[in-house]
Amino acid sequence: MKTLLPLLKAHKDFALFSFLALLLLAAALFAPLLTSYGPTEADMKNAFLAPSAEHLFGTDKLGRDCFSRVLYGARASLASALLLVFLVFSVGTALGVLSGYLGGRTDAAIMRCADIFISFPGVLLAIAIAGVIGGSMVNAIIALTCATWPKYARLSRSLVLKVKQHEYIAAAFVSGGTPLYILWRHILPNILPLLVVTAAADIGALMLELAGLSFLGFGTQPPAPEWGAMISEGRQHIQTAPWLMIFPGLAIFLSVVIFNLWGDALRDVLEGEDDRTSP
Repeated sequence: MKTLLPLLKAHKDFALFSFLALLLLAAALFAPLLTSYGPTEADMKNAFLAPSAEHLFGTDKLGRDCFSRVLYGARASLASALLLVFLVFSVGTALGVLSGYLGGRTDAAIMRCADIFISFPGVLLAIAIAGVIGGSMVNAIIALTCATWPKYARLSRSLVLKVKQHEYIAAAFVSGGTPLYILWRHILPNILPLLVVTAAADIGALMLELAGLSFLGFGTQPPAPEWGAMISEGRQHIQTAPWLMIFPGLAIFLSVVIFNLWGDALRDVLEGEDDRTSP
């Protein structure tokens, strides 16, 4: 805590957007405490009520409270986006590190697979995969992982190849260091910061892609609340009940902006730390 406070004071943007990101996560986590309505609790007598003191975001065609659905939808949207980023980061980085470190046939095989996936537009490939395996949030995450991992594989491979050229890597080999030790002790610490910053900056973009798949019916299925699916349901009533699209759309917009700016601030923090530690 003593080392964290000076860092937050020196990087006020990072502190601000970290607080906002934590606020979003807290709203999703404590959704039952922030609303008295269930996200799937229907009451047809209250269908299409405009925003009011009783229903802050109005109600939908089944009389469900939209404020409650937006809060509970944050659980699905944020948790799915963070899980997706973790999977893409883990799979892509692991394959890229193996490709760059081992080289030879392993490098050729992994990179040719990456080239195949990259040859298709990412979102279209994800839609095709999700269409084949079926519509659900799990399948949407799998589809986007398959479409996105080559980015991290190629980036981590290039970083490993760059680090391997340094003289201290050769010195470690001469000193009797095992390949696993050199990878863990010398290579990974040098490439992970940039990969982590890239993953943090991708949270907003991947959240949008997940919402897009849900909007098209390949993600979360009704009646479960999810922001992309809520926008899809509300578009049929855009003229008579615009709040059905406005509030889930604002939730996506604010979340993407906050996580994008948080990723940029994290990059500035890490770059500043690198400048202070460089000779």
